[in-house]
Parts: sequence; structure tokens; C-alpha cells
Amino acid sequence: MFILGIDTSGRQGSVALVRAQGEELLTLDLLPISGGQYSERLVPSIAELLAHHGIARSGVELIAVASGPGSFTGLRIAIATVKGLAEAFATPVVDVSVLEAIALASGAEGNVVAALDAQRSEVFFGEYVVEPGRPELARKHREALASFGDFTELLGSHSAPKVFTPDEALAVRLREAAIDPEILARPSAEAFARIAYRKFLAGIRADVATLDANYLRRSDAEIFSSPKGGLGTQA
Repeated sequence: MFILGIDTSGRQGSVALVRAQGEELLTLDLLPISGGQYSERLVPSIAELLAHHGIARSGVELIAVASGPGSFTGLRIAIATVKGLAEAFATPVVDVSVLEAIALASGAEGNVVAALDAQRSEVFFGEYVVEPGRPELARKHREALASFGDFTELLGSHSAPKVFTPDEALAVRLREAAIDPEILARPSAEAFARIAYRKFLAGIRADVATLDANYLRRSDAEIFSSPKGGLGTQA
């Protein structure tokens, strides 16, 4: 099985081609894409990746996509591209939360908190339970957007939470608040492809017709055109 991984959730993205043989996964290629070029480079990068390995678009048997939270523009482009590919070739899709990918990349078990700097003194965070002996799947408790103060208060209410983030600036602020997170590399398209395959084997796949990005935060246009609400959303 050939798996196409797509990540346009951050300032730097990538596309990956992974081959699955039973439980084994082999990464064939990984192409980086600059965040400012998603609209121009995503589809050509996918075509380049497949052509380099002599694989037709119809030969892709699973599409993995980073569903957010992250860049509004990047996520919209990825979701639209994935829908086009999936509908054209009846290819199954598995969407993977960026927060979930961070939690799984930690290699930790038990209660795990993944966090991303959401700017504006806010934090995207996810609480998960990774069962011992099953580090490939995480059970989501919740994903949400919170102010930095509310996030640190939440962490303080837990007993020794394991916190992981790829954002150094956020890690510095957390340490100033007496919380010691572990910094991880931000997951690439390869990581999303690998997670998606394990979820696919577990019977999890997205409904392409209703597939949407996991924004957690409304766009500025939505915020400024509607009455003020609470701090954030929960998914």
C-alpha cells in the first residue's frame, strides 16, 4: 500500500510517500514545502513525488492529512486538495490532528498534554491518554483553545502532567510559569502518514464529504463579524 502524507498546518510543510507492507512502514520520500507557497506548490509537489517513484495518482491507496490546528490558509488548501484526490480516485482518507501527532511523537504513556503556540497569548492544547503497550494510538479527552493563563491553571490542577510542544517560545513561557515541558520536533507529513496507517488498520477513516479542518479558533473574519463569545472552542 502506498500512503500519501500531507502537512500544511505550519510555517513549513511537507508531503511524504510511505509504503506499507503489513505492519511495516518504509518512508520512500519526503519533500518540504514553504508555508508561503502552499497554494502554488502543494499539488505540483505531490505530482513530483509520485512521478519520481513511478506511481500514478490512482496508485495511492491511502491519503493522510494533518487536519490542524494551524494555518487557516494552509489547512484549507490541504483539505481541498485531499478532497479532490480522494473523490477522483475513491481513495480512503484519514485526518490526523497535529496535537495528536505531537502526543504520539512524545513516546510517553498515560496522560499526555500536547500544546502549540496559538499566538495572541493563547494556546492550542490536547489532552490524551496513551495506553501502555499501544503507543501508536491516543485516546482523546479533549482539544481546545485557551488563554495562556487558563492553560497554566489547567496544568496546575493536574498531578505532574506530561507536557510536550514543538514551540520553543511557548516552552520558555511555560517554564517561567513553573511548568517544565519537553520540546519535540514538529511532526512532518511522514509522521502523519504513519499515524494515519495505524488508524486505518483500526478501522478509522474520514468521511470525505464532510471532511474539514480542525481549526479550534474561528478566522478573524468570523470573530470580527459576530458578537463576542467565550475564550475558545472545544473539539
